[in-house]
Amino acid sequence: MAERVLDVSDLEPCEPMERSLAAVAELAPGDHLRILHRREPFPLYEILAERGFNHRTIPGRRTPFEILVWRIGDAAAEAAVDGA
Repeated sequence: MAERVLDVSDLEPCEPMERSLAAVAELAPGDHLRILHRREPFPLYEILAERGFNHRTIPGRRTPFEILVWRIGDAAAEAAVDGA
C-alpha cells in the first residue's frame, strides 16, 4: 500500500485535470493518490465517480485543498485513506 502524491497547484487549466486522471488510472491495488491543488476541482469529482473512484477532499497542509482518491471497492486503499 502506497500513497502517491501529485502536486498540480502551480499548473494552468486543463493540466491539473489531465494529470490527475492519468495518475489515478495508474493506481495499483491498495494505493491511493493525494492531489495537491490550489482550488477545489469540482469537475473532477463526477469524472472520478464515472471511472470507478472514490474521493475525499480535505483542507490541505501544503496547498488549500488535498483530494484523496482511491478505487471503489479497494478496502486496503480506503483504510489507508481513513488513516491519512
